[in-house]
Amino acid sequence: MSAETTSAVVCVAALTKHFGAQTVLNDVGLSVASGQRVVVCGPSGSGKSTLARCISGLERCDHGSAMVNGVEMSPQMRHADFLRANIGMVFQQFNLFPHLSVLENCTLAQRWVRGRARNQAREIALTYLDKVRLADRSSAYPGQLSGGQQQRVAIARALCLNPSVMLFDEATSALDPEMVKEVLDTMVQLARDGMTMICITHEMGFARAVADSVVFMDAGRVVMEARPERFFGPEAEPRVRRFVARML
Repeated sequence: MSAETTSAVVCVAALTKHFGAQTVLNDVGLSVASGQRVVVCGPSGSGKSTLARCISGLERCDHGSAMVNGVEMSPQMRHADFLRANIGMVFQQFNLFPHLSVLENCTLAQRWVRGRARNQAREIALTYLDKVRLADRSSAYPGQLSGGQQQRVAIARALCLNPSVMLFDEATSALDPEMVKEVLDTMVQLARDGMTMICITHEMGFARAVADSVVFMDAGRVVMEARPERFFGPEAEPRVRRFVARML
């Protein structure tokens, strides 16, 4: 990446991950500076989601490291919940608590992880629900919302913890096509607001419009990393050109 390692919010160095005899990540490096928007793409099984889980501390690295704000992320790290609050993670599935209202989903982690008082957590939650255009649904339950609305609640919930970086792992892949745009619009607005973002996605239009850098992975390795104008240009690596042609 163009950012120096010392100033990076996220720094992945020589990261290798095995599942049994299978090497899922092989000597992967990635550096993301404050305010930078990085899109990670590639075919299914290329290691993208495993990379996201290592960055967020949900998976252990076998070799190398994944650091956020200078702290190495690992399932075994001390004060894990507090440190993971530096990363807002939005998954393919919404992972909302179905028995809690939208507002309660957005205040629970604030109170437990950040130690905020109930009223403060509620005020912050409503601010971010308004940002994703769902403040009027704060008393609804997840089952009463569309898929796109649920994913926007998940984004608001992550933002409530004031993370240093937002990590989107195929945030639109579980949505019906008509719901994809409303979630992408929210992500575009976050990018315009200067949020540091790592987006694992097949949405090439989003990558072209928003990304500062696009990373292509295949077979657990980074094959190409470039600014959008080069990534989508004729000089791109042949595997990248074939992938982009299929996606577009």
